[in-house]
Amino acid sequence: MGRNVYIENKPLEEALELFTRHLTECGWLRLRHEEVDIMECLGRRTFQPVYARRSHPHYMASAMDGIAVKAVSTYAASEVNPVSLNQNQALMVDTGDYVPPEYDAVVMIEDVNMRAGQYLIIRPAVPWQHVRSVGEDMVEQDMIVPSRTLIGPYELASFKTASVERITVIKRPVVAIIPTGTELVEHGYDDMPPGEIVESNSRMLAALCEQWGGVALRHDIVVDDKELIRQAVKEVEPRADLIVICSGSSAGREDYTASIVQELGHLIVHGVATRPGKPAILGIIHRKPVIGVPGYPVSAQLIFSLFAQPILYRRSGGEMPTPETIQCQVARKLPSHAGVDEYVNVNLAKISDQYLAYPLNRGAGVTTMLVKSDGVLHIPRGNEGLEAGNSCRVALNRPRPVIENTLVCLGSHDLAIDVLIDILQKDHGTRMISTNVGSMGGIVSLSRGETHCAGLHLLDYTSGDYNTSYLKKYLRQQKVLLVNLVKRDQGLVVQKGNPLLINGVEDLVRPEVRYINRQKGAGTRLLLDYLLQKHGIDSNQINGYNREEYSHLAVAASIKNNAGDTGLAIYASARVLDLDFVPVATERYDLCILPDLFTDHQLHILLTAINSDEFKQRMRALGGYHLDQTGHIMWEGLQ
Repeated sequence: MGRNVYIENKPLEEALELFTRHLTECGWLRLRHEEVDIMECLGRRTFQPVYARRSHPHYMASAMDGIAVKAVSTYAASEVNPVSLNQNQALMVDTGDYVPPEYDAVVMIEDVNMRAGQYLIIRPAVPWQHVRSVGEDMVEQDMIVPSRTLIGPYELASFKTASVERITVIKRPVVAIIPTGTELVEHGYDDMPPGEIVESNSRMLAALCEQWGGVALRHDIVVDDKELIRQAVKEVEPRADLIVICSGSSAGREDYTASIVQELGHLIVHGVATRPGKPAILGIIHRKPVIGVPGYPVSAQLIFSLFAQPILYRRSGGEMPTPETIQCQVARKLPSHAGVDEYVNVNLAKISDQYLAYPLNRGAGVTTMLVKSDGVLHIPRGNEGLEAGNSCRVALNRPRPVIENTLVCLGSHDLAIDVLIDILQKDHGTRMISTNVGSMGGIVSLSRGETHCAGLHLLDYTSGDYNTSYLKKYLRQQKVLLVNLVKRDQGLVVQKGNPLLINGVEDLVRPEVRYINRQKGAGTRLLLDYLLQKHGIDSNQINGYNREEYSHLAVAASIKNNAGDTGLAIYASARVLDLDFVPVATERYDLCILPDLFTDHQLHILLTAINSDEFKQRMRALGGYHLDQTGHIMWEGLQ
């Protein structure tokens, strides 16, 4: 049986309009309602007004601790000539007590003296002072809240006070989420074979659904079998208001979503001109919307946000919130396909009164990008991208004050930066973001004033020193502070037991050895090139010299999972992943700081964190680090 491999490139606004029009025509966007106990209504919206069933207070009540009196009996009272009342003329009351009809005022206890069983009043009362009338708060049949009101703690308390026990609320739409994929497993385990993937997309979409006013109904994982997926759709349809099918939306040999939607209902769109998320599916089955999201997490999140979020808010009776946006400058060139609406997750920081946007990895399968994202930059269809320094607007994922209290560290990767980030956040309430662009990338970012600091370990082949000669060459016109973080052991990470008996860089030329290199500009790559030069080895002799990873842990993870045999990295990365290590060199890893980009407070807490006992203890525990120069100023430029 042939496959329909055609995927449209429907413009986003046209796809949204088509989808919404079909939902309007079938009546799906009409609000539904249900009656619930008030103790279950928090966070819901009222479908109709809520009226008080009892006045509050429902009796004349004292507003103060004191005595209830007839006001006229106190008119002659003064401090020099107090009025004396006996217990038949006044009644002792506490706040909230019933005030009998024979009394029309309450005198505060502070204005009453007691003497020989008599109440001595030193100030006259006026009628109805300190007496709460019936219904002062609300009167029976008063409207407490109108329709479409979001119910919070105060509304809940008012309902209880007014003896309202049940209310009619807007029914929350039920969203059935069906994860599909033969490769998917529910939970990860230590000896997972290659090819198995822990299913997490449905969990992410379910959480988003709850945030947007829906109720998530997650189906068990369904393998890539058309009939089983069709049965899963039929199973959830009677209980669901919206059906989401995770993955299977493309045109591969095991992508069945589009054909199932077409068979069971109406396929509206297959393929939207967005990046990521192009192979999205929109349809209707039994007057209920169906959304097919791609399998990559970033694509799934984007398509679910673009198409499910607005309709869930409408069916929940709420207004979809408009995210705050800020004007930024993009920190590096961002090419884009002119034929799509592209959405780029970015980190954000404020440097020298200018917001800068740092594009994150645009791989649709990089789940952690969503965790790190401070905002989303939209490049509209018809644009070929942005040049470094171009102005752009970014929709925020985090509050602006968090962005403004963010330090940026672009440069070489080391676990010391992660520890520093944690200490700054935990102990000082200051956020630091870090992107690994290599030591030379860090130098370039420092020269452009795009980062507060950069991790560097650049070896000078001639002098054997680290970093200083590069700063003198590239940052000679800038005020810099070079502070040592650690000295660290670099070496060849190998599989447990070192099965290939790799003992040094000279073994990298063996054809059976698969090497994993670091990216161009990384200090570790410069160290490798220095060692190759020293041993007279041509890089073309190394199997994998041009294969690049962007961190020490990424190199170690590839070796652990048998995607390579060795790579130059720090000892701590081998230790944390239980790999073996062949030491090659001990190098200095410094933090180059541009002090003029810091406030005095920011610079103080950064240096405090570096010199802290906790930082040193945690680095020692990782292994392979030497801390005898930690916190020392190695060089100052233009001081």
